[in-house]
Amino acid sequence: MDKDSRSSIMNEEQYEALRGEGMSKEKAARIANTPDASKKGGASKPYEERSKEELYDQAKDLEIDGRSTMDKEELIKALREDR
Repeated sequence: MDKDSRSSIMNEEQYEALRGEGMSKEKAARIANTPDASKKGGASKPYEERSKEELYDQAKDLEIDGRSTMDKEELIKALREDR
C-alpha cells in the first residue's frame, strides 16, 4: 500500500506505529480509522465501562466475525484478541 492509496487513513501516525510493530496493513488501517483512533494515553474508556452497543460497534468496525451472537464479555475478549 503506497502513500497515495493510504489517503483515507484518519490517523497516519498511529497507522505507521502499528505497522512498525509488525501489524498487517489492513489491520493497522482498520484500527487507525476507528473513531477514537487519535486518543492516546488511556483517553478511551476501558472496555468494561462501555455499553454492549459501543463494543458491538467497535467489533463491527474491526470486522470481527460472530459479533452479532456475542454477549458483552465475549465482545471484550474478541476486541482484546484483535489488537
